[in-house]
Amino acid sequence: MSYTLRKWYQDLLSKEKGAVQKDWGGKITVCLIFPNHYWVGMSNLGFQIIYQLLNSFPDVVCERAFLPERELLEEHQRTNTPLLSLESQRPLSQFQILAFSLPYENDYLNLLRILHWGRVPLRSGERTPRDPLVVAGGAAPTLNPEPLSPFVDVFLLGEGEATVERFLEAFRRWGDDRRRLLEGLASSEGIYVPSLYEVRYKDDGTIGSFRPLSDNIPSRVRRPWLKELDRLPLSSSLLTPETEFGEMVLLELGRGCPCRCRFCAVCSLYRPFRNRPLTLIEEGIEEGLRKARKIGLVGSALGSHPNFEGICERVIREGGVLSLSSLRADAVTERVARALASGGQRTVSIAPETGSEKLRQMVAKDLTDEEIMEATRILVKEGIVNLRLYFLVGLPGERWQDVEAIPPLLRRIRHVMISTLRKEGGRITVSVNSFVPKAWTPFQWAPYAEVTETQRKMRALSKEIKEIKGCRMIHDLPKWGYLQALLSMGDRRVGNLLLIAWEEGGNWGMAFRRSPLNPDFWVYREKEEREILPFDFIDHGIQKERLWEEYREALGR
Repeated sequence: MSYTLRKWYQDLLSKEKGAVQKDWGGKITVCLIFPNHYWVGMSNLGFQIIYQLLNSFPDVVCERAFLPERELLEEHQRTNTPLLSLESQRPLSQFQILAFSLPYENDYLNLLRILHWGRVPLRSGERTPRDPLVVAGGAAPTLNPEPLSPFVDVFLLGEGEATVERFLEAFRRWGDDRRRLLEGLASSEGIYVPSLYEVRYKDDGTIGSFRPLSDNIPSRVRRPWLKELDRLPLSSSLLTPETEFGEMVLLELGRGCPCRCRFCAVCSLYRPFRNRPLTLIEEGIEEGLRKARKIGLVGSALGSHPNFEGICERVIREGGVLSLSSLRADAVTERVARALASGGQRTVSIAPETGSEKLRQMVAKDLTDEEIMEATRILVKEGIVNLRLYFLVGLPGERWQDVEAIPPLLRRIRHVMISTLRKEGGRITVSVNSFVPKAWTPFQWAPYAEVTETQRKMRALSKEIKEIKGCRMIHDLPKWGYLQALLSMGDRRVGNLLLIAWEEGGNWGMAFRRSPLNPDFWVYREKEEREILPFDFIDHGIQKERLWEEYREALGR
C-alpha cells in the first residue's frame, strides 16, 4: 500500500471518536459498506447503529468501507491497490461478509463499482465459496430488492436489528458450506435469497409467477420488526467533523409514522409506529452531551412523540444545542420553537408537499394552509426566520392549477414572515422534487410523470418563484427521478440494465440504447390491479387490496 493511501485512511480514523478496532483472530469478519462517500455514510444514523450492533458480538469484527472520493480512487488505481476497509486497511476480498447498507436506490450503481474496485465478482452466480458473501439491507431493498438480485447473495429485509442475530447464528453454523448456508438463511424470517427463487414472465412482459425452488423455502418473506426499541442503541456512537452534521450526536426518538400519506413509504417500511421510552431518551441526552454539545433529534414523526416538547426543553436545560431533521407544521409549538431558537437554530424544514389543499387531501397529507401559516408565525416570532419548504411535482391526480398554487402559497408565507418580523427579513428555500412511485404505497400502481412535462412545470415554477422576494428554488432533475422510479419499481431484469450502465461508466443513456429492454415499461406504465408486482413476495403485513382501494379513492375512480 502506498504512503498516500495509508496516510489518508489513518488521518480519517484519527479524527473519529468511537471507532472500534478488533483483532481478527477466530472472529467472523464483516465489512459494513455504505455505497456513497464517507461524509454521507457517517451522517446516517442507521449505518452507525448497525456498526455498533455488529461489534457488540464478541466473535464478530465489523469494519467499514465507503465509495472513495475521486482523488483517493485515482491513487488506488495508480498503485493497483484494491479498495480497503477503513479500520485495518484490508482488501474487501479478505472479509467473509460484505454487508451493504442501502437507504437509497440511486446508490445501486455504486454497489457494483465497490465490488469491482474491491476485486469481488459482480454477479452472485460468478462467486465461489472463497469469495465474500455479499449481503444487503436497508430501506430501499426492503421495499423492492429485485433490481439488485443478480448481484446480492442475501438480503436482510426489515429492521436490521431484528435479523442480524439470526443471520449470524446461521453463519456460525454453516459458514463453511455456502450452499447449506443459503438454504438455511432462506428459511429464516426476514431473509431473502434471490437465487433460490424462480421468476417467469408472460408474453406481455409482466410477471407470470414468482415461486421458491424448494418446498422448504417460504413463498413470501415476512418483514420483521422490533416490538420494543428500548434494547437498541438510540444514538450515534461515532463522531467526526467529516460529516454533514459535524460533531453532533444523533438521537432516534422513534420509528415509523402514524400518518398515512399515500406517496410515502415510511409508514409501510417501519410499521407499526413506535416511540422510544422517555427514560431511555433522557439517558441518551445525558450520554450524548458528554460526547458533544449538539444533539440532533431524528425520526419521521418527531412531533408525534407524546413528550416531544419536554425532550426539546431537556436538551436546552442540560446545556445542549438542539437540532431537528424536520417538523410537520402542525407539530410546531411555541415551546419547541423557543428551544430551537435558544440553541441558535435559524432554519426549520417543513413539507407542505403541494400548493393546494385539495391535492393535499387527495394524497392524504393532512395539513391545511392555515396550519402552515400558524407554524410560520410561531417560528418567526421565536427568532427562526428561515424556512426550507419541500414540494412534490407529478403526483397522481395533479393538475396545472395545483402546480400554479405553489407561488401564491409562498407569497402568503412571506407575508406572515414579514408581518411577524415587522420588517423585511428571513429567507425561504423552496425544494421541488419529482414524485417517484414507491412499493407498498397506494401509489405503487401509478406511472412516473413524463420527464418533459415535469421539466416544463419546474421551469414555470422557477420563473415565478424568482419574482418572490426572499425566496429561492432548488430542484432535482426529472431524469434522475426517472432512474429512481426504474430502480424502485423494476423487477430483476432491471439488474441487466444496471450492469450495462456500470459497463458504460454510469452513462444510462448509452445503457438504454444498448439494452433490448425498454425502461418505460416499468416507469411510465400504470400497473394493473391483479398484476404480480416484483415485490409482492414481501409480507409487510399490509393488504394489497386495501392499497388498491386507496389508489382508486385518491383518483376518484
